[in-house]
Amino acid sequence: MKTIVNGIIKENPTFVLLLGLCPALAVTTKVENAYLMGLCVLIVLLISSLIVSIIKKLIPESVKLPVYILIIGTIVTVLEIILKNYIPVLHQILGIYLPLIVVNCIVLGRIISVSSKEKIGYSLKDALGIGLGFTLAITVIALFREVLGTGLITLMDATSSITGYRAIYQIIPSNNLLPISILTTPAGAFLILGLLIPLFNYIKDKGGKKSELN
Repeated sequence: MKTIVNGIIKENPTFVLLLGLCPALAVTTKVENAYLMGLCVLIVLLISSLIVSIIKKLIPESVKLPVYILIIGTIVTVLEIILKNYIPVLHQILGIYLPLIVVNCIVLGRIISVSSKEKIGYSLKDALGIGLGFTLAITVIALFREVLGTGLITLMDATSSITGYRAIYQIIPSNNLLPISILTTPAGAFLILGLLIPLFNYIKDKGGKKSELN
């Protein structure tokens, strides 16, 4: 459990390690888009970590990096094919950022630093923690951007064709101050990220100091 929590808080890939920022800024216009991208990264991270952890001793040192990229690329390609054929709406939402998971620093970084060195159990727990940390981080960014930028929160819209359920809620009524439309733009993404990074790290450090005192 400590390994999972570590990935969510102490080594949060977005707010602490500052990795995977391209999708974090690009797909966070809606909460729905954010958590769906996070789940895809989590799936790829878990499967690739499992495979690498199992076969790590069979891979020659000279070709480790190409093999890791090949494994990640294969998993992402299979995921993309499945989504394109069976859940086309989701495939359309994630767009170009789905195949770009292949070069996502979070996935390749954890494969090199953890899965290629540790046992299967630890690798899976680390992948789960990092994947959840990324998903929660970009969902929080999307929450601030969508609510403050549009006054709405979209939990399920485009994917309602899959579930049969649509969930869009008006959180803040429109007035002279809100919505702040700039937050729905790329500049707004950088602004929200810049505000959340120090806030997250302040809360994290304060919580760590309290734990030490106790």
